[in-house]
Amino acid sequence: MTATMNSTFLLLIVSLPPSPSSLRVRVWRRLRALGAVALKRTVYLLPDTPDNYEQFQWLGQEIQRERGETILLRVDQIENMSRTDIVRLFHEARDPEYRQLAARYRKLMETLERKSAAASARVDQDLAQLQKDFQKLRELDFFDAPGRAEVERLREAIDMRKRPSEEPQRRDKPTLDLRALRGRRWVTRPRPHVDRIASAWLIRRFIDPEATFIFAAPPEFPPDAIPFDTPAAELSHYGNDCTFETLLRRAGLRDRRLTHLAEIIHEADLRDGKFPRDEARGIDLAIRGFLAAHSDDHEVLTHGLALFEGLYAGASRKE
Repeated sequence: MTATMNSTFLLLIVSLPPSPSSLRVRVWRRLRALGAVALKRTVYLLPDTPDNYEQFQWLGQEIQRERGETILLRVDQIENMSRTDIVRLFHEARDPEYRQLAARYRKLMETLERKSAAASARVDQDLAQLQKDFQKLRELDFFDAPGRAEVERLREAIDMRKRPSEEPQRRDKPTLDLRALRGRRWVTRPRPHVDRIASAWLIRRFIDPEATFIFAAPPEFPPDAIPFDTPAAELSHYGNDCTFETLLRRAGLRDRRLTHLAEIIHEADLRDGKFPRDEARGIDLAIRGFLAAHSDDHEVLTHGLALFEGLYAGASRKE
């Protein structure tokens, strides 16, 4: 849950009695469950929201019942700390939790690769639990920690992988009439990663140089825009192909350099080992860096387009 741009924070100062010793553990667990971060050993911080204020009040009353003391303050400035410094504390608290969640999603992808009936049943059960844990963590992620991008990418990859298994068989689709797609708007989901950015580059480079892109949640897609790399879209993952590969086939683009680039994007997006391209990891890290550095998706796209243009140019020199 992203915090508002309100710069006010809640500061809870805690003084615990020596006994009962269990109180210290209970308080620590409660603060962790609230997503609070520690400024000092006895000073804890949360964004100033009505819910957080109420939770700190309840915790303070519990501590006072056990003969402890608390002071709850609302502050708009902390000496020697900028807002960026404070937000970094919340990011540092959430990022390790996102990394743990990402490791569980990767393990789930390995199970999904086996594609047995038993594995499928386990995947559905584990995926439901992961979804609950992800939503719980999101509620404590007040400032969109960078680690969330990797988890989102893995969740999307699993979603895309599960859908092809439900298709009875792959059917070749006709080539797109590129002229009919010029002068259109294109729409995809927010926080674009490898496949979405690479697809946008392919669209603007080979389909419509004047193409414009919109980032929105699927329910808010404009009806006149062409959706891509999103569930249920025609131009998305198809069979074992990522969206970039789907666009390449549908547009009938035959270029050895694009084929080379498609293999890198496939591995960076799906990580299924089909194309063991060493460059995939570097591209993934670069785009994750763009996402961490820029909150505006169009800024991320601008950097990503330059990245893929450079990769294409580099591949052309090797041909």
